[in-house]
Amino acid sequence: MPEIIYKYFPNLTRKQHTQIEQMYDLYSYWNERINVISRKDIDNLYINHILHSLAIAKVHSFPSGSIVMDLGCGGGFPGIPLAVLFPEVHFKMVDSIGKKILVVQNIAKDLNLDNIETFHCRAENIEFKTDYIVSRAVTELKTFMQWSWNKIKGGDGRGILYLKGGDLSEEISTGIKGIKNIQEITLTDISTLFKEDFFQTKKVLYIKKGK
Repeated sequence: MPEIIYKYFPNLTRKQHTQIEQMYDLYSYWNERINVISRKDIDNLYINHILHSLAIAKVHSFPSGSIVMDLGCGGGFPGIPLAVLFPEVHFKMVDSIGKKILVVQNIAKDLNLDNIETFHCRAENIEFKTDYIVSRAVTELKTFMQWSWNKIKGGDGRGILYLKGGDLSEEISTGIKGIKNIQEITLTDISTLFKEDFFQTKKVLYIKKGK
């Protein structure tokens, strides 16, 4: 239930409370029509999807006016919860599957999120630059870096914030091989941020790009 969000983010506005509370009914409605979340998992929406998405906000606070691309956004995670949390940040939601973009468009509209823009396209066809890229376990890191690294402007903490689980040491070493201009890499165990069992193996990988 939404109270779990307020436990970890106690300073939300009334509007943000309303938006978070609306998410369950909206996702339940759309998930019956277009499957974007495992149907048996919809009851775990607030912990497994919304709070998981917001772990990124515990690692980095996006500056007002910045642009964040959610690459492979699926049904809107992590981008939609982050767009609620950061109303002064512009989110570009990108996915190659049109039905998923349709869900994002409708949920963003019903939540009155005017800081979301959607793109139905493949990652390699994106032509614009962004300050940050966020994503949730879309593919192995090596492939994701090939898709995304040249889309980031770099400097001032800009980079990738990637949600993934398990032991990532080998995947990181393979994924960054040959990639230029990496300024810093940090790996945060989400279990140090949120105490729920779901997060025991979950991590936020933050790869900063130099200027």
